[in-house]
Amino acid sequence: VQPDPALFARCVRDRGVLVTGAGGSIGSELCRQIAGLGPRCLHLLDHSEFALYTIAQELQARWPTLALRPHLGSACNARLLERVMRGDRIDTIYHAAAYKHVPLVETNVVEGLRNNVLGAQAVARAAARHGADTCVLVSSDKAVRPSTIMGASKRLSELVFQAAQAGGAARTVFSMVRFGNVLGSSGSVVPLFRRQLQQGGPLTVTDAAMERYFMLIPEAAQLVIQAGAMAEGGDLFVLDMGQPVRIVDLARRMIALAGLTEKTAACPQGDIEIRYVGLYPGEKLREELLAADDAVPSRHPRILRMKEQAPAPALLDQSIELLLLACATNDRWLIEAMLQTILGDFAPHGGAPAADGERA
Repeated sequence: VQPDPALFARCVRDRGVLVTGAGGSIGSELCRQIAGLGPRCLHLLDHSEFALYTIAQELQARWPTLALRPHLGSACNARLLERVMRGDRIDTIYHAAAYKHVPLVETNVVEGLRNNVLGAQAVARAAARHGADTCVLVSSDKAVRPSTIMGASKRLSELVFQAAQAGGAARTVFSMVRFGNVLGSSGSVVPLFRRQLQQGGPLTVTDAAMERYFMLIPEAAQLVIQAGAMAEGGDLFVLDMGQPVRIVDLARRMIALAGLTEKTAACPQGDIEIRYVGLYPGEKLREELLAADDAVPSRHPRILRMKEQAPAPALLDQSIELLLLACATNDRWLIEAMLQTILGDFAPHGGAPAADGERA
């Protein structure tokens, strides 16, 4: 999907820009796209020293005159964000920092929730306090009717940004961008299949019916940048991603592209076996990008816009405080019950959402 030139540079050219999670798959591509659009200054924030060093070195080599400011630390660190925002005029923020590997977050519930939710809260508050013009959250299709902790954390992050807009006191325009799987991103299925092919197989697929939407890393970054330019406040943007792809078909295509054949019962002399390993807890066979059919077109023909009911900021803050108290107990049942209370449609491990009486 090609970017709209009129939208693409609006929030970037001659602006002070901050990218959190700047060393990650999406964050680093955001930095490349932004660097080519002539920002006044580009601030990079990441808690991985190696990832931050790598992207900073690349950007400095490709754009030697770019004013580049790398910051080592977590987006959850409100004092660090305060120093960054106070030290330079930040006009635009792209918040891409998050733990996103679903099985890891599923087994590290407390750290996953704290990192993703507190990070969104700290960034939104810093943007509002320092009067940034635009603040965009990078979200996920797993936030729609979430069945995993990662999905619930991203849905809660969306609510944080919606509440920041609903507060009305700040001049900042907050928005969110939701998209599906990104081809080639760290932790995605394509690099996994590539490694498994190099090792002689097997390629591991969870289920024969598993489907996912896919997009390219540059498409994802361009979508985030354009969404910020189109936002009016509290908007949720999704990309029209066409038809989903069956993961087993992707595996077979990669085997064929490697010049190999699939090993099956009917073809025992084949090179690479496809092995089905079963769904991990909370994994869905099919992901959704929209929870309802109320999306409307935007200025870009392939980007849809939604407006969702924003929570009362004070109530959401109180709910997050209670969630963090639940996290302090490290009691998974209590944490999941608290998430169901806040989100309602959270169905952990594929179970049904709690009824209203149970939530109460």
